Amino acid sequence: MDLKEIQNLIKFVSNSGVAEVKLEMDDVKITIRTVLESTTPEPTYVQQLPAQAPVQQIIATPAAAAPTAPVAAAPAADDSSKYITIKSPMIGTFYRKPSPDKPVFVEVGTSIGKGDVLCVVEAMKLFNEIESEVSGKIVKILVDDMSPVEFDQPLFLVDPS
Repeated sequence: MDLKEIQNLIKFVSNSGVAEVKLEMDDVKITIRTVLESTTPEPTYVQQLPAQAPVQQIIATPAAAAPTAPVAAAPAADDSSKYITIKSPMIGTFYRKPSPDKPVFVEVGTSIGKGDVLCVVEAMKLFNEIESEVSGKIVKILVDDMSPVEFDQPLFLVDPS
């Protein structure tokens, strides 16, 4: 199997809703594990709450907790629901530039088209260009340059309108 076939297999498995797939061919063994969509939002909320110390102080008072928590959660859900998330198709190191002396592929506010290169993910000394599958405008870059990324980790938020 070549890298493209493995990437296509990963995309197929992630879209199928299967939790785990094991594939053995001759001397190659591949295991692909996915995270179910229903469990994905919970870690995101847990990570966001500690960063917002004022919200924790408000939640500590019982009278203010009920009206404050739903109001704060509703706009965040509405804002992100209209955006498309572009995720990493593999594990590796995220790079915003093709090389250190070149400009970044995209910035916040950049209009992109289907097939435009957004970043590079390096895996095992192979630099894989990550292309957009949608057209729109980059709203947020979710990963720092030269950071490690996991399979299916959100990289960009795109406004398709």
